[in-house]
Amino acid sequence: MFIYLYFLDMDMCNTVKHGCEYQCVNTPGSYYCICPEGQLLQEDSKTCGTCKSANIDLVLLIDGSKSVRPQNFELVKKFVNQVVDSLDVSAYGTRVGLVQYSSRVRTEFPLNMYHTAEDIKAAVMKVDYMEKGTMTGLALKHMLENSFSEAEGARPASRNIPRVGLVFTDGRSQDDISEYAKKAKEAGITMYAVGVGKAVEDELREIASEPVEKHFYYATDFSAINTIAEDLKLNVCPAESQGEVAMKDPCACENLVEFQQATINSLDQLTQKHILY
Repeated sequence: MFIYLYFLDMDMCNTVKHGCEYQCVNTPGSYYCICPEGQLLQEDSKTCGTCKSANIDLVLLIDGSKSVRPQNFELVKKFVNQVVDSLDVSAYGTRVGLVQYSSRVRTEFPLNMYHTAEDIKAAVMKVDYMEKGTMTGLALKHMLENSFSEAEGARPASRNIPRVGLVFTDGRSQDDISEYAKKAKEAGITMYAVGVGKAVEDELREIASEPVEKHFYYATDFSAINTIAEDLKLNVCPAESQGEVAMKDPCACENLVEFQQATINSLDQLTQKHILY
């Protein structure tokens, strides 16, 4: 009993390496960290910031059609992993899901399967190339109805965590994209469209969120994909471009900006390392 009471009375903040960035507060037998007014405690429960660390639910739709060709499909996988490397991946931070589409659609892994960048990258490199057709509309339908469901790891809309879809394609869709491109954006998903080679600009623009110029990128072929980095502009997240989520939660806006910057860095790194040549 004496030992138990001794621990309850201990000043834990002065006896342990608590790591609190701002202030440590004692509780019976334990402690917790607090932040100054106007700042938030981050996911590590120790550091402070104006927003939580970059949290988004990100689903990547990659084109596995025959026209991509196996060697270029490997480059797309490396691009995906460069993006993942730049994100704050965790169960509480950014979640990443991957979908491959051709004549059919296949979830390679949902948002709630992997919680570390290393696990995601390993899973990406194991993805098998599907070949066959280009059913982009079917892929968008699958993303909306399945990938961003809570059953597959998307967090509730009430939490205001941005939902981001990035479509990577090299050709014209063999089905209609209009219905589900529109529905995805109406559902509050911020859509990016990245096209290479024979990708159709009008289709990419229809997929991309407003303002289209900040969510749509194109390169003439896989060896010229570095031009996407030059065209990529940071989205400063005005309310009219990001809809309700930006008006309700400025931190959600900041997280989207961080995602775009990570994508820029990834494309730059690929170019510098000559992976895409």
